[in-house]
Amino acid sequence: MHPVALIDQWAHNPTVLILIVGIVALLESLALIGLMVPGVVMLTAAASLAGHDQTSITLLMISAFAGAVIGDSASYWLGRTQRDRLRGWWPFHRYPQWVDKGERFFTRHGALSVAFGRFVGPVRPIIPMVAGMMHMPPTRFLTVNVLSALFWAPAYLLPGYYLGRSWQRLVHLPSGTEQWLSVMMLTLIVLGFALSWLRRRLDRDSLVYRGLLMKARRYRLSRRLWLSLRQKRIRGEIPLASIALLLTAILAFIGWTWLVAGLKQPFAMDVAAQSFFSRPDNAVLMRASIIMDRVGDAIGIMAMLLPWLIWLLWRKRLAALIHWGGALVLLSFSNTLLKHWVGRARPETPEHLIGSFSYPSAHASTAVVFWGLSAAFIAEGLSSRARRWPYWVAIMAASVVALSRLTFGVHWLSDIVGGALLGLIICSATRISYHFFAHRYVAGAVQRRQIVLLTLASLVMVIVRIVWLPAF
Repeated sequence: MHPVALIDQWAHNPTVLILIVGIVALLESLALIGLMVPGVVMLTAAASLAGHDQTSITLLMISAFAGAVIGDSASYWLGRTQRDRLRGWWPFHRYPQWVDKGERFFTRHGALSVAFGRFVGPVRPIIPMVAGMMHMPPTRFLTVNVLSALFWAPAYLLPGYYLGRSWQRLVHLPSGTEQWLSVMMLTLIVLGFALSWLRRRLDRDSLVYRGLLMKARRYRLSRRLWLSLRQKRIRGEIPLASIALLLTAILAFIGWTWLVAGLKQPFAMDVAAQSFFSRPDNAVLMRASIIMDRVGDAIGIMAMLLPWLIWLLWRKRLAALIHWGGALVLLSFSNTLLKHWVGRARPETPEHLIGSFSYPSAHASTAVVFWGLSAAFIAEGLSSRARRWPYWVAIMAASVVALSRLTFGVHWLSDIVGGALLGLIICSATRISYHFFAHRYVAGAVQRRQIVLLTLASLVMVIVRIVWLPAF
């Protein structure tokens, strides 16, 4: 059986979906595993598929309830029986603050912490274990565990389930597109988790970073290179994740561009995507795409950026200002050069785009650079664990803006992929350069009140752009 057909068959099997929900609920409740399982995302996705296929919501919630109760009970037993050894286990010996935070939460809320903690992501898999370590009576723990799971299961599953049920009424999928659409969404999610995982594995506290540091100290040339990259950084770390992303994106972009330029015709995925996104009866999709198109074009990006660029100039954060400007100029130049070099015709060419080419997508590359750099500047002032949230927002926002171009029929899906890879190259190269020249964090200079005001200013300007200014 073809892999795509096999994935589609498993994804729409009611028994498999019910089991997946139970397993995910169990895993995200376990003390050691739950810290690494993105339970909310996985449960929402599974519930949406179940709603789309009209799987029994009762069985789905029973499965989630059972998984959550079993997972929390196992964590409680682990804490109760291994109390003196847990702090020496991975990952708690590297991140002892996780247990400390759980103990403070338990001390503050007592038995109710088991119920509250079930809905609080950062302490969710820790609290049952801490309850066992603090010798909470088993009967009391089980009572709170069961009662809180009765509320947790519908709270986490119902929104995704009813979103899946209403999806078919909002968007009419043509025959044969569900398989590749499911695979495309799964690919985006996997790539997002891969980027998040890579960033965490290459930060200053990671084993990879420490191993490379030890190797760099052995030779004079590598030691000088390492010191030159970290000499002006406040935390004294080099941008290892940005370097890895740059090298990976360059190799992927070269290979992808070679395929696009050599094939001279659309890929199979291009034709499938075109049959779905360019349907005229997708009124909801078309309205959303028009908004995203105007948000993601040159005028929309400048509208959102302008208040922040003015603030950077006012606060004399010239390194950040110059790198923002340099990234946008380099992006424009690269897109123009590559479009004329590859010379790929658009699927459809409206009057205002006559004489232009489709590869790579300028909207996709611009979205990746804008949202990627924005996330990076925000994340530099956050803890290593909290940095993932700006990046996840950036991934979702850039994906929506980039894919909206398919609705107008002016790009193939492979153009979007090429544009995203080009955006990653420029984004990571900009961060490496900024890392070397910057002396102060941008995030540390802006106050919360200023963040709110600047965000509101950006929102007002982009609304003005959507409503009144013409397409660019």
